[in-house]
Amino acid sequence: MLTRKIGRMKYEGSVVMFGAASLGNVTQEEANQSIRHALANGVNHFDVAADYGDAEVRLGPIISEIRNDIFLATKTGQRRKDKAKAEIYRSLERMQVDSVDLLQLHAVGTIEELDKCTAKGGVLEAAIEAKEEGVIGEIGITGHGHQAPATHLEALRRYPFATVLLPLNYYMYSIPEYRADFDALMEEAKKQEVAVRVIKAIAKKPWDEDQQRDYATWYEPFDQQKVIDACVHFVLSFPGLSGFASAGDIHLFPKIVDAVERFGTMNDEEAERVLQSISGYTTIFGAKTSID
Repeated sequence: MLTRKIGRMKYEGSVVMFGAASLGNVTQEEANQSIRHALANGVNHFDVAADYGDAEVRLGPIISEIRNDIFLATKTGQRRKDKAKAEIYRSLERMQVDSVDLLQLHAVGTIEELDKCTAKGGVLEAAIEAKEEGVIGEIGITGHGHQAPATHLEALRRYPFATVLLPLNYYMYSIPEYRADFDALMEEAKKQEVAVRVIKAIAKKPWDEDQQRDYATWYEPFDQQKVIDACVHFVLSFPGLSGFASAGDIHLFPKIVDAVERFGTMNDEEAERVLQSISGYTTIFGAKTSID
């Protein structure tokens, strides 16, 4: 399994993060199988959130036994200090661990949300306090939507976050405004040694209203191996990118791991040919013209 340094934390993490949103609505047995598959294939970077259904609980039985062998990250979506602090300790209890390597301020995709987080009595104060108490290692920030790169760039001006986590895929990077904002964020992250980690690498488009939903993801994902390979090639080819989160469905995880293990066998031109030829490929964050 390919590994990369997670920013200034010096930890060598697998480039594919086990996106534990996939465990939110599965049985413990299904969760155990998926986690064991990850570990057997060298995945040592696990990323979860307090609001991913039962995901933290599903991680607990196995993760608590191998805590020192993995990089463990969770998130809080709370905005007030008191509620965030309670949620941080609840997450530790649910996962049966004493600490996490990374606590992320969740779903901060606009300046308005960032203002709430960094205000007096906001969640950032809770995270800093928890770090001082030794229950979290570092503090990061995550965001969805087209404003996430610009928002995270501003966040890095306000506080030295260790990581950012935001969307990136071939279609989104083809949008000029998004590309410019993402490149500016990458440049600043390099200066500050901030780990850039991404989500939605294999997202194709929003589900159609009458479409049969074969996966637990809130968007339609790519599920053909060749396309997944091209998506993974695209994101992992970014210089300075620490890694990407797997999609939120346990049935897609083995295909994503397979794509990572083949990374380097596909060149840029081939990946672009595959991704450019897809009908209906678009952003999942609002109306844009799709690639047809």
